[in-house]
Amino acid sequence: MTAHEAMSATADSTPLCVIVRVTERPVPLDEIYREYAPPLRSLDREVEFVFAMEPWARGLAPPVEALAEAGEPLRVMEVTRGLGEANLLRHAATRSRGDIVLTLPAYHRVEAAALPALVREIDAGADLAVACRRPRTDGWLSRFQSRVFNAILRRLVGHTTSDVACGVEAMRRSVIEETPLYGDFFRFLPVLAVRAGFKVTEVDAPQHARDARTRVYRPGTYVRRLIDILGLFFLVRFTEKPLRFFGLVGGTLSIGGGGLLAVLFVQRVFGGVALADRPILLVAIIALTLGVQAIALGLIGEMIVHLHATPMRRYRVFEADEES
Repeated sequence: MTAHEAMSATADSTPLCVIVRVTERPVPLDEIYREYAPPLRSLDREVEFVFAMEPWARGLAPPVEALAEAGEPLRVMEVTRGLGEANLLRHAATRSRGDIVLTLPAYHRVEAAALPALVREIDAGADLAVACRRPRTDGWLSRFQSRVFNAILRRLVGHTTSDVACGVEAMRRSVIEETPLYGDFFRFLPVLAVRAGFKVTEVDAPQHARDARTRVYRPGTYVRRLIDILGLFFLVRFTEKPLRFFGLVGGTLSIGGGGLLAVLFVQRVFGGVALADRPILLVAIIALTLGVQAIALGLIGEMIVHLHATPMRRYRVFEADEES
């Protein structure tokens, strides 16, 4: 057996944990298992399904629990309160036996036949393989929303995958353990993984026929997504240099407020213009005050980053193995 064959055999024997996140608009869970499990068995490795669900989804569990009692390799994990997709994934991963994790939403995104290719990307050396729905067969409005979302994300963050919202990904367990995930930031896992130094690849996956319908969300959903993107923008660009962000905001406000006060001072001293009935005076004072506070907040952030700089690690080091 050659060295390459030995490495392939080791990779193929690595257990695979499939985590199904039951958080929103789920289809019958036994349907998910029956459709997505067979293609993964072709990988000739141990495969375990974990259905991680929030309390409200407890009524969906009996069909898959019946499958587990019949001997199918699956488990149901229920948390006691809503944690969000990120924490749900983390809790499920820590209780799984697989070194490779494949995560799916509890609804259809891609065709089942595309899943083995994601796992093979991990075997080939990637840390995270992201399914990209291509070709897209849904309505023009859904495609337009997806393009706008990814374009905004790419513009602000600088790096992203072509289909961040897909949510079908294969990864090494270390990606979950070492990438800071919380709240609704699960959908930005590829961006955060790249920032943490992991190798991220894309795999084209045919869009599922049941995903090919136009969706229009409530206005609050779009607002939350924009807020999430702004939060990600700050974390990616300014986590280690907060003074650049707060200094820019504070400096702009301080210069604006100070300039207005200077103009008002000149008008009062040399023009005799009264200031008592001029709201612009209050605006200038507030702008100057907020600017000074923003700069002070940035300085405090810099001190915090400085004190924690040694244990912080935002990169990974790869060393090429010597060939014998």
